[in-house]
Amino acid sequence: MRLKPVLCSTASALCALALLSACSSGSTPASSSSAPLVGVDYPRSDTDFWNAYIKYTPQYAGQLGLSLKTTNSQNDVATLAANAQTLISEGVKGIAMAPQDTAAIAPTLAQLEARKIPVVTIDTRPDSGNVFMVVRADNRAYGEKACQFLGTKLGGKGKVVMLEGGLDSINGRDRTEAFNDCMKTSYPGVQVLGEATNWDGAVAAQKLQTDLIANPDIKGIYMESSFALSGTLQVLKQKGLLVAPTDPKHVFIVSNDGIPEELKDIAAGDIDATVSQPADLYAKYALYYLKAAIAGKTFTPGRTDHDSTIVQVRPGLLEDQLSAPLVTADGGTYGGLPSVKSTDPSLWGDNLG
Repeated sequence: MRLKPVLCSTASALCALALLSACSSGSTPASSSSAPLVGVDYPRSDTDFWNAYIKYTPQYAGQLGLSLKTTNSQNDVATLAANAQTLISEGVKGIAMAPQDTAAIAPTLAQLEARKIPVVTIDTRPDSGNVFMVVRADNRAYGEKACQFLGTKLGGKGKVVMLEGGLDSINGRDRTEAFNDCMKTSYPGVQVLGEATNWDGAVAAQKLQTDLIANPDIKGIYMESSFALSGTLQVLKQKGLLVAPTDPKHVFIVSNDGIPEELKDIAAGDIDATVSQPADLYAKYALYYLKAAIAGKTFTPGRTDHDSTIVQVRPGLLEDQLSAPLVTADGGTYGGLPSVKSTDPSLWGDNLG
Protein backbone atom coordinates (compact mmCIF):
# COMPACT_ATOMS: atom_id res chain seq x y z
CA MET A 1 0.00 0.00 0.00
CA ARG A 2 1.48 3.38 -0.98
CA LEU A 3 1.22 5.90 1.85
CA LYS A 4 0.84 9.63 1.40
CA PRO A 5 3.25 11.73 3.47
CA VAL A 6 1.71 13.30 6.56
CA LEU A 7 2.72 16.81 7.64
CA CYS A 8 2.81 17.00 11.43
CA SER A 9 2.49 19.99 13.67
CA THR A 10 4.82 20.52 16.59
CA ALA A 11 2.29 18.89 18.88
CA SER A 12 3.49 15.30 19.19
CA ALA A 13 0.05 13.94 20.01
CA LEU A 14 -1.40 15.40 16.84
CA CYS A 15 1.54 14.06 14.82
CA ALA A 16 1.09 10.56 16.17
CA LEU A 17 -2.62 10.67 15.40
CA ALA A 18 -1.97 11.79 11.82
CA LEU A 19 0.58 9.05 11.24
CA LEU A 20 -1.76 6.43 12.60
CA SER A 21 -4.50 7.63 10.27
CA ALA A 22 -2.19 7.50 7.26
CA CYS A 23 -1.08 3.92 7.95
CA SER A 24 -4.48 2.45 8.77
CA SER A 25 -6.64 0.57 6.33
CA GLY A 26 -10.18 1.78 5.73
CA SER A 27 -12.50 1.35 8.68
CA THR A 28 -16.17 1.64 9.47
CA PRO A 29 -17.17 1.76 13.13
CA ALA A 30 -20.28 0.01 14.34
CA SER A 31 -22.56 1.72 16.81
CA SER A 32 -21.24 -0.24 19.81
CA SER A 33 -17.65 -0.10 21.05
CA SER A 34 -17.93 -3.82 21.85
CA ALA A 35 -18.76 -4.74 18.27
CA PRO A 36 -16.52 -7.49 16.86
CA LEU A 37 -13.82 -6.16 14.55
CA VAL A 38 -13.64 -7.94 11.18
CA GLY A 39 -11.54 -7.38 8.10
CA VAL A 40 -12.70 -7.41 4.49
CA ASP A 41 -10.30 -7.45 1.58
CA TYR A 42 -11.86 -6.13 -1.61
CA PRO A 43 -10.46 -8.10 -4.57
CA ARG A 44 -10.56 -5.21 -7.05
CA SER A 45 -12.28 -1.90 -7.71
CA ASP A 46 -12.12 -1.70 -11.49
CA THR A 47 -15.50 -3.28 -12.31
CA ASP A 48 -19.05 -2.18 -11.64
CA PHE A 49 -19.81 -5.47 -9.93
CA TRP A 50 -17.03 -5.22 -7.36
CA ASN A 51 -17.67 -1.52 -6.81
CA ALA A 52 -21.25 -2.47 -5.93
CA TYR A 53 -19.95 -5.07 -3.47
CA ILE A 54 -17.68 -2.41 -1.94
CA LYS A 55 -20.69 -0.12 -1.53
CA TYR A 56 -22.81 -2.79 0.18
CA THR A 57 -20.15 -4.01 2.64
CA PRO A 58 -20.15 -1.14 5.19
CA GLN A 59 -23.93 -0.97 4.96
CA TYR A 60 -24.31 -4.58 6.10
CA ALA A 61 -21.50 -4.29 8.65
CA GLY A 62 -23.54 -1.58 10.36
CA GLN A 63 -26.73 -3.63 10.20
CA LEU A 64 -24.99 -6.67 11.72
CA GLY A 65 -23.27 -4.70 14.47
CA LEU A 66 -19.72 -5.24 13.24
CA SER A 67 -16.73 -2.92 13.20
CA LEU A 68 -14.93 -3.02 9.88
CA LYS A 69 -11.38 -2.74 8.55
CA THR A 70 -10.93 -2.91 4.79
CA THR A 71 -8.12 -3.38 2.29
CA ASN A 72 -7.98 -3.79 -1.49
CA SER A 73 -5.72 -6.38 -3.12
CA GLN A 74 -6.32 -5.15 -6.71
CA ASN A 75 -6.44 -8.63 -8.22
CA ASP A 76 -2.98 -9.57 -6.90
CA VAL A 77 -2.53 -12.53 -4.55
CA ALA A 78 0.76 -11.21 -3.11
CA THR A 79 -1.02 -7.99 -2.16
CA LEU A 80 -3.83 -10.03 -0.63
CA ALA A 81 -1.31 -11.94 1.50
CA ALA A 82 0.24 -8.65 2.65
CA ASN A 83 -3.20 -7.20 3.37
CA ALA A 84 -4.02 -10.21 5.52
CA GLN A 85 -0.91 -9.45 7.59
CA THR A 86 -2.11 -5.86 7.97
CA LEU A 87 -5.53 -6.98 9.14
CA ILE A 88 -3.99 -9.44 11.61
CA SER A 89 -1.85 -6.65 13.08
CA GLU A 90 -4.96 -4.52 13.48
CA GLY A 91 -6.60 -7.19 15.62
CA VAL A 92 -9.43 -8.40 13.44
CA LYS A 93 -11.35 -11.43 14.67
CA GLY A 94 -12.19 -12.73 11.20
CA ILE A 95 -11.47 -11.94 7.55
CA ALA A 96 -13.60 -12.03 4.41
CA MET A 97 -11.75 -12.18 1.10
CA ALA A 98 -12.30 -13.03 -2.56
CA PRO A 99 -9.00 -14.52 -3.78
CA GLN A 100 -8.82 -14.33 -7.57
CA ASP A 101 -5.95 -16.85 -7.71
CA THR A 102 -7.63 -19.70 -5.87
CA ALA A 103 -4.54 -21.90 -5.70
CA ALA A 104 -1.93 -19.41 -4.51
CA ILE A 105 -3.98 -18.28 -1.50
CA ALA A 106 -3.37 -21.59 0.37
CA PRO A 107 -0.37 -20.43 2.49
CA THR A 108 -2.28 -17.38 3.70
CA LEU A 109 -5.27 -19.51 4.67
CA ALA A 110 -2.99 -21.89 6.56
CA GLN A 111 -1.50 -19.01 8.52
CA LEU A 112 -4.90 -17.61 9.42
CA GLU A 113 -6.12 -21.05 10.48
CA ALA A 114 -3.06 -21.44 12.74
CA ARG A 115 -3.94 -18.12 14.37
CA LYS A 116 -7.57 -19.25 14.77
CA ILE A 117 -8.83 -16.35 12.65
CA PRO A 118 -11.87 -17.58 10.70
CA VAL A 119 -12.05 -16.82 6.99
CA VAL A 120 -15.04 -16.50 4.68
CA THR A 121 -14.33 -16.41 0.95
CA ILE A 122 -16.72 -14.58 -1.36
CA ASP A 123 -17.38 -15.44 -5.00
CA THR A 124 -14.41 -17.81 -5.19
CA ARG A 125 -13.55 -21.11 -3.50
CA PRO A 126 -9.94 -21.93 -2.60
CA ASP A 127 -8.47 -24.93 -4.38
CA SER A 128 -7.06 -26.12 -1.04
CA GLY A 129 -7.08 -24.95 2.56
CA ASN A 130 -9.79 -24.49 5.13
CA VAL A 131 -12.25 -21.63 5.47
CA PHE A 132 -15.31 -21.28 7.67
CA MET A 133 -17.69 -20.78 4.74
CA VAL A 134 -17.60 -20.07 1.02
CA VAL A 135 -20.26 -17.58 -0.10
CA ARG A 136 -20.88 -17.71 -3.82
CA ALA A 137 -23.40 -18.81 -6.39
CA ASP A 138 -23.23 -22.05 -8.34
CA ASN A 139 -20.84 -20.97 -11.09
CA ARG A 140 -21.36 -24.12 -13.11
CA ALA A 141 -25.01 -23.09 -13.29
CA TYR A 142 -23.85 -19.77 -14.80
CA GLY A 143 -22.29 -21.59 -17.72
CA GLU A 144 -25.26 -23.92 -18.08
CA LYS A 145 -27.78 -21.06 -18.08
CA ALA A 146 -25.78 -19.19 -20.72
CA CYS A 147 -25.61 -22.38 -22.80
CA GLN A 148 -29.34 -23.06 -22.60
CA PHE A 149 -30.19 -19.50 -23.54
CA LEU A 150 -27.83 -19.32 -26.52
CA GLY A 151 -28.59 -22.87 -27.64
CA THR A 152 -32.29 -22.04 -27.69
CA LYS A 153 -31.84 -18.73 -29.50
CA LEU A 154 -29.57 -20.28 -32.14
CA GLY A 155 -31.88 -23.23 -32.70
CA GLY A 156 -29.11 -25.64 -31.75
CA LYS A 157 -26.71 -24.71 -34.56
CA GLY A 158 -24.14 -22.06 -35.44
CA LYS A 159 -21.03 -20.56 -33.88
CA VAL A 160 -20.60 -18.83 -30.54
CA VAL A 161 -17.59 -17.14 -28.94
CA MET A 162 -16.95 -17.75 -25.26
CA LEU A 163 -14.89 -14.93 -23.69
CA GLU A 164 -13.45 -16.90 -20.79
CA GLY A 165 -12.44 -15.53 -17.44
CA GLY A 166 -9.18 -16.42 -15.75
CA LEU A 167 -8.68 -20.18 -15.63
CA ASP A 168 -6.55 -19.77 -12.48
CA SER A 169 -9.88 -19.03 -10.79
CA ILE A 170 -12.47 -21.63 -9.84
CA ASN A 171 -15.08 -19.28 -11.31
CA GLY A 172 -13.43 -19.16 -14.71
CA ARG A 173 -12.99 -22.93 -14.75
CA ASP A 174 -16.54 -23.66 -13.58
CA ARG A 175 -18.20 -21.36 -16.13
CA THR A 176 -16.01 -22.51 -19.00
CA GLU A 177 -16.31 -26.24 -18.32
CA ALA A 178 -20.06 -26.09 -17.70
CA PHE A 179 -20.74 -24.10 -20.87
CA ASN A 180 -18.67 -26.52 -22.97
CA ASP A 181 -20.21 -29.61 -21.35
CA CYS A 182 -23.75 -28.31 -21.82
CA MET A 183 -23.17 -27.43 -25.48
CA LYS A 184 -21.70 -30.86 -26.22
CA THR A 185 -24.60 -32.62 -24.53
CA SER A 186 -27.60 -30.46 -25.41
CA TYR A 187 -26.57 -28.55 -28.54
CA PRO A 188 -23.90 -30.55 -30.40
CA GLY A 189 -24.58 -28.52 -33.54
CA VAL A 190 -23.23 -25.36 -31.90
CA GLN A 191 -19.49 -24.74 -32.37
CA VAL A 192 -17.84 -22.99 -29.41
CA LEU A 193 -14.82 -20.76 -30.02
CA GLY A 194 -13.18 -20.44 -26.59
CA GLU A 195 -10.98 -17.42 -25.95
CA ALA A 196 -8.83 -17.02 -22.83
CA THR A 197 -8.95 -13.40 -21.59
CA ASN A 198 -7.90 -13.54 -17.90
CA TRP A 199 -10.81 -11.18 -17.09
CA ASP A 200 -9.20 -8.46 -19.25
CA GLY A 201 -11.66 -6.41 -21.30
CA ALA A 202 -9.10 -5.17 -23.82
CA VAL A 203 -7.91 -8.71 -24.51
CA ALA A 204 -11.51 -9.88 -24.89
CA ALA A 205 -12.33 -7.14 -27.40
CA GLN A 206 -9.22 -7.87 -29.48
CA LYS A 207 -9.91 -11.61 -29.61
CA LEU A 208 -13.57 -11.09 -30.45
CA GLN A 209 -12.61 -8.80 -33.32
CA THR A 210 -10.21 -11.42 -34.67
CA ASP A 211 -12.84 -14.16 -34.38
CA LEU A 212 -15.43 -12.09 -36.24
CA ILE A 213 -13.01 -11.54 -39.12
CA ALA A 214 -12.25 -15.26 -39.40
CA ASN A 215 -15.84 -16.33 -38.69
CA PRO A 216 -18.32 -13.72 -39.95
CA ASP A 217 -21.15 -16.19 -39.28
CA ILE A 218 -20.76 -15.99 -35.47
CA LYS A 219 -24.23 -15.65 -33.96
CA GLY A 220 -23.64 -15.79 -30.21
CA ILE A 221 -21.29 -14.50 -27.51
CA TYR A 222 -20.94 -15.69 -23.94
CA MET A 223 -19.10 -13.21 -21.71
CA GLU A 224 -18.17 -14.84 -18.42
CA SER A 225 -18.35 -11.45 -16.71
CA SER A 226 -19.32 -7.87 -17.50
CA PHE A 227 -15.60 -7.06 -17.77
CA ALA A 228 -16.04 -7.59 -21.53
CA LEU A 229 -19.29 -5.66 -21.93
CA SER A 230 -18.18 -2.29 -23.28
CA GLY A 231 -15.51 -3.73 -25.57
CA THR A 232 -17.90 -6.32 -27.01
CA LEU A 233 -20.54 -3.73 -27.81
CA GLN A 234 -17.95 -1.44 -29.37
CA VAL A 235 -16.64 -4.21 -31.64
CA LEU A 236 -20.14 -5.18 -32.74
CA LYS A 237 -21.04 -1.54 -33.41
CA GLN A 238 -17.94 -1.07 -35.55
CA LYS A 239 -18.93 -4.07 -37.65
CA GLY A 240 -22.55 -3.02 -38.03
CA LEU A 241 -23.73 -5.93 -35.89
CA LEU A 242 -25.14 -4.02 -32.94
CA VAL A 243 -28.72 -4.30 -34.15
CA ALA A 244 -32.09 -5.15 -32.67
CA PRO A 245 -32.86 -8.78 -31.71
CA THR A 246 -35.38 -8.91 -34.55
CA ASP A 247 -32.70 -8.13 -37.16
CA PRO A 248 -31.23 -11.22 -38.87
CA LYS A 249 -27.73 -9.78 -38.28
CA HIS A 250 -28.23 -9.70 -34.50
CA VAL A 251 -25.59 -11.51 -32.44
CA PHE A 252 -27.08 -12.92 -29.23
CA ILE A 253 -25.12 -12.04 -26.11
CA VAL A 254 -25.20 -13.50 -22.60
CA SER A 255 -23.18 -11.95 -19.80
CA ASN A 256 -22.63 -12.71 -16.11
CA ASP A 257 -22.98 -10.22 -13.25
CA GLY A 258 -26.29 -8.36 -13.30
CA ILE A 259 -24.84 -4.85 -13.07
CA PRO A 260 -27.18 -1.93 -13.85
CA GLU A 261 -25.55 -1.35 -17.26
CA GLU A 262 -26.31 -4.93 -18.33
CA LEU A 263 -29.94 -4.58 -17.32
CA LYS A 264 -30.23 -1.34 -19.31
CA ASP A 265 -28.58 -3.00 -22.32
CA ILE A 266 -31.02 -5.91 -22.15
CA ALA A 267 -33.97 -3.50 -22.08
CA ALA A 268 -32.45 -1.63 -25.05
CA GLY A 269 -31.91 -4.85 -27.02
CA ASP A 270 -28.12 -4.48 -27.18
CA ILE A 271 -27.51 -7.66 -25.20
CA ASP A 272 -29.97 -10.44 -24.54
CA ALA A 273 -29.37 -11.98 -21.12
CA THR A 274 -27.20 -12.07 -18.04
CA VAL A 275 -26.94 -14.11 -14.88
CA SER A 276 -27.33 -11.87 -11.85
CA GLN A 277 -24.59 -12.41 -9.30
CA PRO A 278 -25.93 -11.16 -5.95
CA ALA A 279 -23.40 -8.45 -5.04
CA ASP A 280 -25.60 -7.32 -2.17
CA LEU A 281 -25.99 -10.81 -0.72
CA TYR A 282 -22.28 -11.55 -1.12
CA ALA A 283 -21.58 -8.63 1.21
CA LYS A 284 -24.40 -9.48 3.61
CA TYR A 285 -23.66 -13.17 4.07
CA ALA A 286 -19.89 -12.84 4.11
CA LEU A 287 -20.29 -10.67 7.19
CA TYR A 288 -23.13 -12.82 8.57
CA TYR A 289 -20.91 -15.92 8.53
CA LEU A 290 -17.92 -14.05 9.98
CA LYS A 291 -20.09 -12.93 12.89
CA ALA A 292 -21.37 -16.49 13.32
CA ALA A 293 -17.83 -17.90 13.28
CA ILE A 294 -16.66 -15.47 15.93
CA ALA A 295 -19.65 -16.47 18.07
CA GLY A 296 -18.74 -20.16 17.73
CA LYS A 297 -21.70 -21.20 15.61
CA THR A 298 -21.56 -24.05 13.11
CA PHE A 299 -23.53 -24.98 10.00
CA THR A 300 -24.46 -28.15 8.13
CA PRO A 301 -25.44 -28.84 4.52
CA GLY A 302 -29.03 -28.13 3.56
CA ARG A 303 -31.48 -25.39 2.67
CA THR A 304 -31.12 -22.03 4.41
CA ASP A 305 -33.65 -19.42 5.46
CA HIS A 306 -32.46 -17.07 2.69
CA ASP A 307 -33.36 -19.05 -0.46
CA SER A 308 -30.03 -20.79 -0.87
CA THR A 309 -28.43 -24.16 -0.23
CA ILE A 310 -25.33 -24.99 1.81
CA VAL A 311 -23.39 -27.80 0.16
CA GLN A 312 -20.25 -29.67 1.20
CA VAL A 313 -17.89 -29.25 -1.72
CA ARG A 314 -15.15 -31.35 -0.14
CA PRO A 315 -14.63 -32.82 3.33
CA GLY A 316 -14.80 -30.03 5.88
CA LEU A 317 -15.57 -27.24 3.40
CA LEU A 318 -19.06 -25.77 3.16
CA GLU A 319 -20.37 -23.44 0.48
CA ASP A 320 -23.54 -21.35 0.69
CA GLN A 321 -24.75 -21.21 -2.91
CA LEU A 322 -26.87 -18.09 -3.23
CA SER A 323 -29.55 -17.63 -5.85
CA ALA A 324 -28.38 -16.19 -9.21
CA PRO A 325 -31.22 -15.98 -11.73
CA LEU A 326 -31.04 -15.83 -15.52
CA VAL A 327 -32.22 -12.38 -16.59
CA THR A 328 -33.84 -11.67 -19.97
CA ALA A 329 -36.02 -9.04 -21.61
CA ASP A 330 -39.16 -11.19 -21.57
CA GLY A 331 -38.72 -13.31 -18.46
CA GLY A 332 -39.25 -16.43 -20.57
CA THR A 333 -38.11 -20.02 -20.22
CA TYR A 334 -35.06 -21.19 -22.18
CA GLY A 335 -33.99 -24.81 -22.41
CA GLY A 336 -36.32 -25.54 -19.50
CA LEU A 337 -34.75 -22.78 -17.37
CA PRO A 338 -36.93 -19.91 -16.12
CA SER A 339 -35.69 -16.32 -16.22
CA VAL A 340 -36.72 -13.03 -14.68
CA LYS A 341 -37.31 -9.77 -16.54
CA SER A 342 -34.52 -7.22 -16.57
CA THR A 343 -36.92 -4.73 -14.96
CA ASP A 344 -37.73 -7.02 -12.01
CA PRO A 345 -37.44 -4.95 -8.79
CA SER A 346 -35.97 -7.92 -6.92
CA LEU A 347 -32.71 -7.58 -8.85
CA TRP A 348 -29.98 -5.70 -7.00
CA GLY A 349 -28.91 -4.09 -10.28
CA ASP A 350 -32.32 -2.37 -10.46
CA ASN A 351 -31.95 -1.03 -6.91
CA LEU A 352 -28.38 0.22 -6.77
CA GLY A 353 -28.59 3.91 -5.94
